Amino acid sequence: MRPAEATKVADAIVRVFIDHGDRTNRSKARLKYVLDSWGFVKFIAAVEEWLGHKLDRAPVEAFMPRPAVERLAHVGVQAQKQPSLNWIGVVFPVGKVTVEQMRGLASIARDFGDGDIRLTVWQNLLLSGIADDRIDAAVAAIEALGLSTRATSIRAGLVACTGSAGCRFAAADTKRNAEAIAAWCETRLTLDVPINIHLTGCQNSCAQHLFSDIGLLAARMEITEEETVDGYHIYLGGGFGPKAEIGRELQRDVAADEAPVLIERLLRTYLVNRTSPGESFLSFARRVDVADLRGLMAAEAEA
Repeated sequence: MRPAEATKVADAIVRVFIDHGDRTNRSKARLKYVLDSWGFVKFIAAVEEWLGHKLDRAPVEAFMPRPAVERLAHVGVQAQKQPSLNWIGVVFPVGKVTVEQMRGLASIARDFGDGDIRLTVWQNLLLSGIADDRIDAAVAAIEALGLSTRATSIRAGLVACTGSAGCRFAAADTKRNAEAIAAWCETRLTLDVPINIHLTGCQNSCAQHLFSDIGLLAARMEITEEETVDGYHIYLGGGFGPKAEIGRELQRDVAADEAPVLIERLLRTYLVNRTSPGESFLSFARRVDVADLRGLMAAEAEA
């Protein structure tokens, strides 16, 4: 597919989904259920029928492997391929931004950069085309909006879905709980490697908890017969891209108020037991058996 065809192909995909997706059931009104039912061959054929022509095919060997991912490239000032130009990754607190801040960022993009604002999967955005001699002024303007271009390793990879504050499917206030985890952990330990911590409010997994270093799936926890509180099931070792794998369950039914302490203990266990400073959390989580990890965490709690 050529860039000029992207809009037409995307439209065809959406049209096929509208025609054949289950639009009467909100819990099933997702493209993944059509793909599960049909398979990719049938779905692509339907898209081609809507387009009126075949999509181009290319052999697998024609695609080069992706370059290594720089996991903190969405934060701070980063050099572009174009000489003397940069993008700036603006940090939002778990994806939250006000109308005034968004308007301010649009002005900064226009006045200091090339006018583009690019979204990322990390719930932040990039301002591109900023010249070397304008970086300091642009950063100052961003900070004047009450936003930042810097983040700890914990907060840089922290992702939370809308949560119960804005979604009726969610079983917990994921954004508030995510902020609590970051505030607790980053004042008690220094993490010298990137890490992804994703909180999602329901099985639809908008925050992709199963594909993150540490994933939290919301679940109501019963305190009494009439009272429940926010809680989570904890997963770890999930990955994407060349390291794709579904995370393993570490612990079920952790109260949201207890989650920050558990995540701190997990991260501290990693720092103490990793084979070297170069071992990533993902490598550690996949190397150590879950039962052994629980034992290491228990020992860390007693230390």
